[in-house]
Amino acid sequence: MKQDSPWRMGFDIGGTFTDLVLLNDATGSTLRHKTLTTPHDPSEGAYTGLTELVAMAGLQASQIHTITHGTTLAINALLERRGAKTALLVTKGFRDVLVLGREYRYDIYDLNGAPAAPLLPRSQAFEISERVTARGDVVTPLDEAEVVTLAARLKNDGYEAVAVLCLHAYAWPEHELRIEAILQRELPGVSVSVSHKVSREIREYDRGVLTAMNAFVQPKARHYMAQLERKLRDGGFTCDWLVMGSNGGLMAPQVAADYPTRIIESGPAGGIVATAAFARKNALSQVLAFDMGGTTAKACVVRGGVPSITTDYEVGRADRLLKGSGLPVKLPVVDMIEIGAGGGSIARVDRLGLLEIGPESASAFPGPACYARGGELPTVTDANLVLGLLDPAAFLGGRMPLDVDAARRAIERVATALGLSIEETAWGIHEVANSKMAEALRTHAVEKNVSPQQMTMLAFGGAGPSHAWSLARTLHVKRVFFPNGAGVYSAFGLLTAPPGADFVRSDRCRLRPEMSMTTINALFAEGFDEAFTTLAAASIDPATAQVQRMADVRYVGQGSQLTLPLPDAFITDGDGASLIAAFEQAHLARFGRTLPGLEVEVVNWRGRVQTDAPPLYTRDSADPQAQQAEEKSLRVYLGREAGFSACRAIPRALLVAGESVYGPALLQEKECAIFVGPGAVATLDEQGNILMELN
Repeated sequence: MKQDSPWRMGFDIGGTFTDLVLLNDATGSTLRHKTLTTPHDPSEGAYTGLTELVAMAGLQASQIHTITHGTTLAINALLERRGAKTALLVTKGFRDVLVLGREYRYDIYDLNGAPAAPLLPRSQAFEISERVTARGDVVTPLDEAEVVTLAARLKNDGYEAVAVLCLHAYAWPEHELRIEAILQRELPGVSVSVSHKVSREIREYDRGVLTAMNAFVQPKARHYMAQLERKLRDGGFTCDWLVMGSNGGLMAPQVAADYPTRIIESGPAGGIVATAAFARKNALSQVLAFDMGGTTAKACVVRGGVPSITTDYEVGRADRLLKGSGLPVKLPVVDMIEIGAGGGSIARVDRLGLLEIGPESASAFPGPACYARGGELPTVTDANLVLGLLDPAAFLGGRMPLDVDAARRAIERVATALGLSIEETAWGIHEVANSKMAEALRTHAVEKNVSPQQMTMLAFGGAGPSHAWSLARTLHVKRVFFPNGAGVYSAFGLLTAPPGADFVRSDRCRLRPEMSMTTINALFAEGFDEAFTTLAAASIDPATAQVQRMADVRYVGQGSQLTLPLPDAFITDGDGASLIAAFEQAHLARFGRTLPGLEVEVVNWRGRVQTDAPPLYTRDSADPQAQQAEEKSLRVYLGREAGFSACRAIPRALLVAGESVYGPALLQEKECAIFVGPGAVATLDEQGNILMELN
């Protein structure tokens, strides 16, 4: 890394826009930029934005010492089912593992409910003659000739990737390693993912889904990372660059390319990491992060300045609010809820004659109708423009004027079907989007055993600040912060994240008051070697990293477990009683009861290696154009009863710290517009954040 240079960059590729932030660590000055994403080749729009931002700062590409990157590549490929043609090789007798799943009904009262379709159909699953028991005994030796024959068939059928799942490979990976070697020899150029390298966790269905996901996305991820690397080097960027992981830590691009399942929530994680830093800095005990971009809206509960991490994440839910209706991702992921309600979400009238929003999005191309790029379908952004929640002349700082007439024509299609005026329909679109998001946020808060009324909301993303007032009013939230640079806050969060790596080892172990730590310590030693190797790929000095040991603990016979940090007494002295006590305390807090007399066991041992977060001091760079901006008056539509109301439109540069602005008002930033509704008051603090309080 070029540590002699103070300049760092973070960029987050979303479904509609790519957000970029340039930071000078020495002075704290920042420059922010937003450019349209290029769906056909996301690296193209990202590289364009990087070079534009460097030019805006009057720098050379070689002066940047680190670049951090968040991407939606993996999650989009999975949700859209646009990945490589993938074969699944499984232990004989387990061909249907992905199809059968857990045989679990996520809604016992819905007779027609169906879970998310398996990522790979049964026709793409093939059996291998081999079998190793959970104790490591070889029941059926691997038939290597059969693997060679199968490889020839896969080659003839044009498979681009192979996922390998042997039954107990999480503990005994020898057969998978031999299969991997054969496939790499027989199928040059074909991506091979073996389950024990993707996850060392027990349960063949969860591990199989994750391995299939990895193989499905891997060719695209490798191509993308190599392409971006080439563009950066050709453009004069000589620095290291890192990729945000779903767990909130950074990793080397090669690791992300080989294990794209680790970056499924890469982009959104940046905003949550930034929210945690904001909460710590401002001593906020409970924060509800609300991130609404062009394609989706996300929410996450941050308590004690630490984002919640889960290993029970799901993608592609058949029902967005019901656990178990999606595909499991058994890796550490920042725990958030995500729905298809963003600025580009398309409005339509369903077969019952009701107004519906999303999850389909206009994306960057053709985009909302008001972008004047060929889009004709009405979107949430079009509705916000018609309502006056966006200033058409100030969008992206005036670089991209919006077409109000095109937005009205698009909404008129829906208005005619509903028998409403264009303004009433636009208000309906806005409110339906808010209702969907409020339902999701309320559900997420209940799952975390908190009430939105007791929390402070942090609203960001390109569209989040336009909807935060309505959302806070619905959820009875009293205080909403809009952080400095709210429109590109996820990209800013990439600059606050530390490099990190996680691992898991499955080894069921019943807890006793006194325990031998020999086997447990060996598992942790192996796992930490793996994690430090991952960090080394990111050029991280191991001496700067801290380690954390955890365990998945449950009562014997339970089907789920709680993840707990290991007590010091257990680590140093094998004091099993201390871990049992910690588990029962956590069980009581989570479920309101303990089960006296039942034995307690560990299912998985987990570890995390992470460096300190980089020190961060920021302030806005002076913008001559912003200083020349003037306040003006607009009209905002507030529903059928209230109609249009006069609204102050105030450029952010004109705000004075401590001065109160009463709604309705539009606080205009380059990357977003903050709507302060009636009955609310907004104040700029000394850090450049805007606090909106609702009575």
